[in-house]
Amino acid sequence: MSTLCLLFGDQLNLNMSSLVNLNKAKDHVLMAEVRTEASYVKHHKIKIAFLFSAMRHFKNTLKAHNYQVSYIDYAHKDNKGSLYEQVRFFCSQHKITKLVLAKPGEYRLFEDIKTWSQKLNIDLEISDDNRFLASESDFSNWASARKQLRMEYFYREMRQKHQYLMENGKPIGGKWNFDGENRQKLPKGIKPPKPTSFDQDQITKDVIKLVKNEFKDHFGDVDNFHYAVTREQALQVLNDFIEQRLENFGRYQDAMVQDEPWLYHSHISFYLNAGLLLPDEVLQAAQAAFYEQNAPINSVEGFVRQILGWREYVRGFYWHFMPTLKTDNYLDAKVPLPDFFWSGDTQMNCISQSVKQTKEHAYAHHIQRLMILGNFALLAGLDPKEVNEWYLIVYADAYEWVELPNVSGMILFADGGQLASKPYAASGSYVNKMSNYCANCHYNVKEKTGAQACPFNYLYWGFMQTHQHRFEGNPRMGMMYRTMSKMDPTQLSHMLDDTQIFIKNLNA
Repeated sequence: MSTLCLLFGDQLNLNMSSLVNLNKAKDHVLMAEVRTEASYVKHHKIKIAFLFSAMRHFKNTLKAHNYQVSYIDYAHKDNKGSLYEQVRFFCSQHKITKLVLAKPGEYRLFEDIKTWSQKLNIDLEISDDNRFLASESDFSNWASARKQLRMEYFYREMRQKHQYLMENGKPIGGKWNFDGENRQKLPKGIKPPKPTSFDQDQITKDVIKLVKNEFKDHFGDVDNFHYAVTREQALQVLNDFIEQRLENFGRYQDAMVQDEPWLYHSHISFYLNAGLLLPDEVLQAAQAAFYEQNAPINSVEGFVRQILGWREYVRGFYWHFMPTLKTDNYLDAKVPLPDFFWSGDTQMNCISQSVKQTKEHAYAHHIQRLMILGNFALLAGLDPKEVNEWYLIVYADAYEWVELPNVSGMILFADGGQLASKPYAASGSYVNKMSNYCANCHYNVKEKTGAQACPFNYLYWGFMQTHQHRFEGNPRMGMMYRTMSKMDPTQLSHMLDDTQIFIKNLNA
């Protein structure tokens, strides 16, 4: 009689709640590379290669710590193709009386797992996912006392609770948020450090060969795979960020540069979301850099806000609003996803850059995701279902708990304002302000209408006109509607016409 621990591919940490009470002498750990999880959407090749390689390396870590591990790789003769069938088969081969696991990060899988106890006739114990600093009940308790669930106030409470960048009960630097100092364009002549990269070991080479054979029709490239696949390597990525890029992270975190995908960002989201890094150690490293005067407060606070604020917030938001969040479509957006979201073949240079970098690296930084690709999806009225699936497919750090709130709530305003106080809509002037993309573009960012006009310009004002009945009473959008009321009606009409023609011809 023994216990089986099912460990998911994004729970690669020895401190997982599902592992802590196992009896290493008699209990079992099961890990499996199964078809249903690898292919329920056609995940980027890099994402599959990263997770399979990291899982195989973590299997060796577990064995080195004397866990009894059964690892079923993709080509294993006993691979049953799904997690449920794999667990059922294992239980039939062993005297398993109890199944333990940490809560998975996706609603669909959690709902399925809740039926397993009865189907398998064994006890089922689901523990909290302790890779987060705020539990689901923490978020629900916070949310239940509020009409508006704004991240900024959640973030402040998390700062106070966990005492990051706090002194005598007050935020260091005299204010909670230094975002106003973090919107600088990258000056010419500054060359960011290269990202930390690693040679492929034999495990990773074997996985890449597998991915090329089994997932050849999936999105993306995998030949130049250079990512961390062990905890030791992930810690090196973190350390290199703290030493080489954190100092400039704040001021340039919103900047975008032609042919520069990595810039001063941390590049740790792959590893944080897979369990190779934990939020506390990441936050402590950043805070130590501030106390040691190696990074300014605006950079450190901006980074802390991403981890302690935004990441924790969206995870709580996801579980609080599922399952309706997945089908929300407040703006009644129905336009199919354009083909250039897969190819990058468009004369809009900012989108071409962002898509092609995504295809090559399974990565784009948050402003490319939000204010280039996401802004376009919002303004063009792309179908939330198709947009959500695209984001889940193409990014190696994407899991539904983090992807869906960001896309449906932050990007598309599909939830009607539960997450964001207004749509994050912008014209071409924002792209020009924060990047040098426009200098290399077919379109003219200063033109508002006509064949050479930047599509973001007329799409923005077309969006504002189309949804005026929804947003003109929004306090944060009042200024733009006052501006619109003073614009030439003929020009506004032309921009609405250009918008409709552009959207009609998107996939022509």
